[in-house]
Amino acid sequence: MAERKNSNDAGEQTHPDAEPPKLSDLLDRGWKIFEEVDSTNEPLGSNSIQVKVKRGVDVLEEASRMVAQLDLFSRNEELEEIATADLKYLLLPALLGALIMKQTSREKRLEIVQTAREYFMDFLRRCREYNISQFKLPNPTNANTSPDKAPENGNSGAKSVPSSSDLVTMGAQRQAKIERYRQKKLLEARLSDMRRAVDSGQADDEVSRDYYLLNVQRWITVCLEEIESIDQEVEILKKMDVLKQCPVKQPTRPSHHPIKPFILTKDAVQAQVFGAGYPSLPTMTVDDWYEQHRKHGALPDQGIPRKVAVEEDTDVQEMEEEEKEKKAENDDEESLMKARNWDDWKDTHRKGYGNRQNMG
Repeated sequence: MAERKNSNDAGEQTHPDAEPPKLSDLLDRGWKIFEEVDSTNEPLGSNSIQVKVKRGVDVLEEASRMVAQLDLFSRNEELEEIATADLKYLLLPALLGALIMKQTSREKRLEIVQTAREYFMDFLRRCREYNISQFKLPNPTNANTSPDKAPENGNSGAKSVPSSSDLVTMGAQRQAKIERYRQKKLLEARLSDMRRAVDSGQADDEVSRDYYLLNVQRWITVCLEEIESIDQEVEILKKMDVLKQCPVKQPTRPSHHPIKPFILTKDAVQAQVFGAGYPSLPTMTVDDWYEQHRKHGALPDQGIPRKVAVEEDTDVQEMEEEEKEKKAENDDEESLMKARNWDDWKDTHRKGYGNRQNMG
């Protein structure tokens, strides 16, 4: 199995007179730490969580070394030849990679994801050798995203339009992701039912074997998803390193002369004060603007108030009333007859007679 370099040996920290920890205890302890970290509500970057992650990595690395010394797995044996109690140790590299991905050191992020990828690949290769599940093994390394192939200025070129074959490949990848997600949910549902019996010790050998094999199949889908995510992250991290080493030169922008503001002043005094700073721009007062528009006929009614027309109409009505009064005083027969006929008509016709439309 893959081993992490420069790691602390958990076995060296124990007392010399104490018994060395059992392999099963190391796996159970590391598995429990991973579940606690994966389900915690605390920030992943907190000191307590990172200490727990480091402790879990040390424990699982010690278990991996013990598995390598005991030579539990061999390429020459079949899956049926592995003892049921030893099946769970197939999960060691997957758990190690998952715990290493929980580390949050920004300075060592590229090293962290690359180390986790090696553990995931080690787990997938072992599962492929035992034909536990049918899946396509990812590329061993993501050499296609090396920083040497990145553009010097840090800007990638324009992406070409995907061809029909690329679209078919993208559709197949999307369908594979959907299928993996569906299988993962089905496996998790079955595992939740079987875990109670295994943890209580009431499960027989067949149930325990199915439980560990289902766990291995679930982690196969998890590792495939993690490797896809890691490959994308590695590409971004390498481009960021190139940008840090060769910063992009910002293009120099041509200098533009500032535009001088146009001030519409209220009176001539302000025009003299503010206009002195802007000799090239015309300045006018509000009165000048009003006078200019009045000369061009751009003002409504040319500045003549509407009250004049109202006064003229009032004068006409008063003159008509005076003429009627004069005729009445002079006993004009025509006016008297007209007034009498009007009075007679009002006596025989009520007010509003003939107004059939408004029904008054």
